Amino acid sequence: QVQLVESGGGLVQAGGSLRLSCAASRSIFSINIMGWYRQAPGKERDLVASITSGGITNYADSVKGRFTISRDYAKNTVYLQMNSLKPEDTAVYYCNAGMIRGPTRNDYWGQGTQVTVSS
Repeated sequence: QVQLVESGGGLVQAGGSLRLSCAASRSIFSINIMGWYRQAPGKERDLVASITSGGITNYADSVKGRFTISRDYAKNTVYLQMNSLKPEDTAVYYCNAGMIRGPTRNDYWGQGTQVTVSS
């Protein structure tokens, strides 16, 4: 198992930046894939960005060129740098860790952190 703790959310004006952090309770070397998801009121939880243990990244089209996912092995932490924020980026952001064993994937989630972008 792995516990995830997010931080770094808040209120920012459109065009501003925020950096989210996700601290894992175990070495992120052992986690196959980590990602950030977001959920706006009344909407489904959607993938924002992910990074595999091999360093392959994936981004939602809506954030490409604005958001960057990265990791710090020494701190067992994954980051989401968010630049040029827009009001439509407003959501609760969740950190995810995916542990894959054969055909099975177990997902672990943080508690979420609110990001609000004002126009």
